[in-house]
Amino acid sequence: MAKKYVYLFSEGDASMRNLLGGKGANLAEMTRLGMPVPQGFTVTTEACTKYYEDGKKINDEIQAEIMEYIIKMEEITGMKFGDTENPLLVSVRSGARASMPGMMDTILNLGLNETVAEVMAKKSNNPRWAYDCYRRFIQMYSDVVMEVGKKYFEQLIDEMKEKKGVTQDVELTAEDLKELANQFKAEYKAKIGEDFPDDPKEQLMGAIKAVFRSWDNPRANVYRRDNDIPYSWGTAVNVQMMAFGNMGDTSGTGVAFTRNPATGEKKLFGEFLLNAQGEDVVAGVRTPQPIDQLKDVMPEVYNQFVDICSKLENHYRDMQDMEFTIQDKKLYMLQTRNGKRTAAAALKIACDLVDEGMITDKDAVKMIDPRNLDSLLHPQFDQVALKKADVLGKALAASPGAACGKVVFTADDAKAWAEKGEKVVLVRLETSPEDIEGMKAAQGILTVRGGMTSHAAVVARGMGTCCVSGCSDIIMDEENKKFVLAGKTFTEGDEISIDGSTGNIYDGIVPTVEASIGGDFGRIMAWADKYRTLKVRTNADTPADAANAVKLGAEGIGLCRTEHMFFEGNRIDAFREMICADTVEEREAALDKILPMQQGDFEKLYEALEGNPVTIRFLDPPLHEFVPTEEADIEILAKAQGKTVGEIKDIINSLHEANPMMGHRGCRLAVTYPEIAKMQTKAVIRAAIKVQKAHPDWKIVPEIMIPLVCEVKELKFVKNAVVETADAEIKASGIDLKYEVGTMIEIPRAALTADEIAKEADFFCFGTNDLTQMTFGFSRDDAGKFLESYYDTKIFENDPFAKLDQNGVGKLMEMAIKLGKPVNPKLHVGICGEHGGDPSSVEFCHKIGLDYVSCSPFRVPIARLAAAQAKINELN
Repeated sequence: MAKKYVYLFSEGDASMRNLLGGKGANLAEMTRLGMPVPQGFTVTTEACTKYYEDGKKINDEIQAEIMEYIIKMEEITGMKFGDTENPLLVSVRSGARASMPGMMDTILNLGLNETVAEVMAKKSNNPRWAYDCYRRFIQMYSDVVMEVGKKYFEQLIDEMKEKKGVTQDVELTAEDLKELANQFKAEYKAKIGEDFPDDPKEQLMGAIKAVFRSWDNPRANVYRRDNDIPYSWGTAVNVQMMAFGNMGDTSGTGVAFTRNPATGEKKLFGEFLLNAQGEDVVAGVRTPQPIDQLKDVMPEVYNQFVDICSKLENHYRDMQDMEFTIQDKKLYMLQTRNGKRTAAAALKIACDLVDEGMITDKDAVKMIDPRNLDSLLHPQFDQVALKKADVLGKALAASPGAACGKVVFTADDAKAWAEKGEKVVLVRLETSPEDIEGMKAAQGILTVRGGMTSHAAVVARGMGTCCVSGCSDIIMDEENKKFVLAGKTFTEGDEISIDGSTGNIYDGIVPTVEASIGGDFGRIMAWADKYRTLKVRTNADTPADAANAVKLGAEGIGLCRTEHMFFEGNRIDAFREMICADTVEEREAALDKILPMQQGDFEKLYEALEGNPVTIRFLDPPLHEFVPTEEADIEILAKAQGKTVGEIKDIINSLHEANPMMGHRGCRLAVTYPEIAKMQTKAVIRAAIKVQKAHPDWKIVPEIMIPLVCEVKELKFVKNAVVETADAEIKASGIDLKYEVGTMIEIPRAALTADEIAKEADFFCFGTNDLTQMTFGFSRDDAGKFLESYYDTKIFENDPFAKLDQNGVGKLMEMAIKLGKPVNPKLHVGICGEHGGDPSSVEFCHKIGLDYVSCSPFRVPIARLAAAQAKINELN
């Protein structure tokens, strides 16, 4: 039997969403429920996929099936395409599986030509309406199907209104609109080189093609990438009999929600326009009226609509977003879908629906999009002020929140200005670990280079600081402390605002409002914790970050990056002494200065976590990241070391690496300089002993993580130094302290030889930032230069640094678990790359049997909710 590509609304239902798209499935469901839906048919998502497979053509078989369904539709409606007695007009709309509001194209009033317009004018005794429909159709078809710009037609309308001395489209007469239709057709011919098509069937095929084509337009592609919607899904097309809201003052059109999408309040929310068609409401040319005013204008229609709203919400058990048209006092439902809502509204609606007995707590957990929680946890721009602000540019929304302040160009300036009470935004080509204090001091961070997992992005997310990264439109002059964006020059002290949730950059100060977490948030999180089995830890390097994460529900620290601690205060001086030392003794003397400081840091972390696990990663970055770059700092170091400036510069040059990502870093540093690992072990164990003695009821079990291992002998060598040092410390203390030594799996070879490595490791933690770099063979900081081309050509649909590559990197993770666990049944496994806070990656981690995910503090609630959803989906 041949595949079926077209369905009447009466042939479908809500369960056919994948095939009919969201809009088609819901139109079919409303038809099934006996609601007043203008009838029609849906061309399936599979037809869209076929269109792309066949080189952007609708093949003969699908065209024939569409023609067959036109006849069925004519029979249902009692009207005919192109008829001079009773002409049929249709709307052609997109409808993907997942709601993509405003991303794809729509054509209304299709089926019109000059003859049909004249018939409609005479038959209806309403020539103004007939020619309004005709000019709208020519304009929409030209714009959407033939890609002639809207602006040419808008200019003609403006000229006509000026000529007639009117300000509103509705003030133009039938004659004016007829003349406009002719002008539009002439404009079409001038631009396309042929006459506007008169055959309704030709028009329909053109419109269906245009909707399929719009699945691949730039705004749809960006929306899909941001919302995890695969390109392979395609869109369906809905062909529906027109209901006319522009027939006069007893007609109209509107959009309504069964609850307030901004607050979640249980009250009908929406607006309508009399004598208008759908696009007028969203275009904002005329000001609509609030929906409750409809009861004064057409009380019967209003009551019928309220009844339908109630039925739809009860049926779908969720807040509905509906489009409707009133044609001469007769109500028609054009669409219903689960409405988009703010994060605060989503939580309130979910809790209210549970309280109303409409859904279970499990359903409530499932209906919240984890990604939306971000906006609840960070300051946001005041929405009224935002509408008036000038957008200068847009880059990657790397770390959520809103920030505004005076531009500074160095970390030192950020710190100095902040100490004077100034709010600053740190603008850099890119950031490095030595910028950490300036990054902490700044309200927000803006970089010219780097992707979603660049240093700036990762550290900012960890600190909960707003960050926009990779704004290549900025022309940067760091030396002279200035940059140019959108033709405007910014110097130190000029004011800008950045939105880490959208990537927008604004001129001047846009006021912000603090985030507030209500009781609904706590209820949803408690329900999530009830269902999830995956633990959630945090990546935190400071007691403040750790305490914040615990407040947001973290069950331990999965990654403490010790190198961030070396930049505090005067520690960097001691660390530079160690780097420049000539002998082991000199190195140990310098490290002895750092030891009590590191110990103090670890004590505070253990205190903040109150006996929950803390995983401490030993020194990871290459040493060149710690050496000074400024002449004055080099001179200070030379003096302290009793060396010449030339000798210090030679040491610095010798540390330069051709590819630091693959250079002298991670466990390789501990192999070359075991004294570093020994000092860090002493700090970890001494801190644990001290805190354990102070809190005998806590169970402190330090987890020491050796980074960048690729060979079991390498791990064994470093582990021996750790164990020898740790055991000596514990013996001297006289208390019984357990500790673990594990490794980060961030090199493909480590995953491939995980059975050997598991013999020496108490735990594995996947460092998926580096594992992704090493597996793909490109740097996360440089990938931004070409990823856009990869999206355009559909080589990639997502940034692999933001969303875990399950086919490649994921396979390595799965392999490491399958190889490692049989060798060491006690082996526990987690992930601490940035993917630990991405919902689809969390679901994958649950599926392959990880014990925990670890993410930056502000993403802990996201991971908790995603972990619960993964478990619930597994049970269903």
